[in-house]
Amino acid sequence: MHWCSYVTNAMTMAGGGGRRSIRTLMHSILIIGCGSIGERHLRCFQKTGRCSVSACDTNPALLAAMKNGYGVPVFASVDEALSKSRFDAVVICTPAHLHLPIAMKALFLGLHVLIEKPLAIDTVLVSQTREALFQSQRFLGVAYVYHFMPWIGAARAFLSSGEIGKVLHASSTAGQHFPTFRPAYRETYYARHEHGGGAIQDALTHVVNVVEWLIGPCTRVFCDAAHQALEGVTVEDTVNIAARHGNVPVSYAMTQFQAPNENTILINGERGSVKIETHQQRWGFMKHGEKDWIWQRTPPLERDTLFTAQANAFLDGIEGKTTPLCTFEEAVQTLKFNTAALKSAETGTVMPL
Repeated sequence: MHWCSYVTNAMTMAGGGGRRSIRTLMHSILIIGCGSIGERHLRCFQKTGRCSVSACDTNPALLAAMKNGYGVPVFASVDEALSKSRFDAVVICTPAHLHLPIAMKALFLGLHVLIEKPLAIDTVLVSQTREALFQSQRFLGVAYVYHFMPWIGAARAFLSSGEIGKVLHASSTAGQHFPTFRPAYRETYYARHEHGGGAIQDALTHVVNVVEWLIGPCTRVFCDAAHQALEGVTVEDTVNIAARHGNVPVSYAMTQFQAPNENTILINGERGSVKIETHQQRWGFMKHGEKDWIWQRTPPLERDTLFTAQANAFLDGIEGKTTPLCTFEEAVQTLKFNTAALKSAETGTVMPL
């Protein structure tokens, strides 16, 4: 299924159209970790109409909220859930240092796996997880939800068409006022690098993953990062990066205290440029000699629409269909970027990937 079809179907279901109602195959899904992102996954998997959903968390208050708010079975631990019920797949929404240990446990039991970003905090368990994935022959995706933004998918198709020729340079500028959008950041995984926190692993990783999806993998990185403003934490909230994606120089800039919530990616090629403005839900192109951007706009989308599309794609993956979900190897590549950027910021040196 084309990436756009996932979003169209998600929008139809949100409007009550029920295009998925003809499906009879129901999957049993366990959501592991019921913080804000786990709750969103739970809600959006329910919206697909293609699965039954259960929830697992060690926090009794969160479990009660899932049970009372969504009417789902709940479990106080992963072991309890996997021993007492039968599932087809798990969605791992825990702090990042727990992602791969839980994924391997699920794969050994023959379950399909969707992992929230980032894949992990280091590459220590990557080879073991890769082997478990190979042995299990299960489907594994990583929840980099930018893959389901129509404006990004369309820009990717345009770049692949060769309209602007070979890509020569790219840049990304992004940020938001983090306390407005995530007021509880001090009490979450965000406060600690070892749990997947900080701007590089939490927010910039989305941008890097999608730039790699658009133009190819990063091969070296120099990172200047600092804690400038966010109260109650010491992890970086400001990042400037000079990178190389093969022969393409790429710059990344991000702050988590700026007033505007904006995300712009500019890609310059031999015959023109492509710009993606996620905050405007649009992409455009301008060829050499032209004076104005030619914009392609997407009708306004709710955030849940993208996550419902992602949930449908994961269920399609379970059923053996091709999907635009971030793959395990793509997520490994972005994990290497994350670890190299953190090391570069610590040492002040250029890091190869």
